[in-house]
Amino acid sequence: MRRYLTEYVKEIEEKLQGKVTKEDLQELKIKIEFFQHERFIHLCVTLSYAFLAVFFLVAGLVSYWFLIPFFGILIFLLFYIVHYFFLENSVQYLYKLYDKMNKLC
Repeated sequence: MRRYLTEYVKEIEEKLQGKVTKEDLQELKIKIEFFQHERFIHLCVTLSYAFLAVFFLVAGLVSYWFLIPFFGILIFLLFYIVHYFFLENSVQYLYKLYDKMNKLC
């Protein structure tokens, strides 16, 4: 997803250098909706893993064996948060590109 989104942003930036059509604007709007959906799903998964991590942390107060899955989930959660913020920032950048493209049309 990271590579796809990065390549798409570059493609839109190149289109902004030339002539922009209404079809390009409509395509960007549709892609933004797709990326928003992707971002929402990643937010739900990130929050689920965060709640799961908190559960294992609290359970770790009862037995230290619960701390083993907590650290595994925590590592996974950190990488997922980094990916989520990439999606968030990229979608917000697409909003700006949409505004520029809309002004050119």
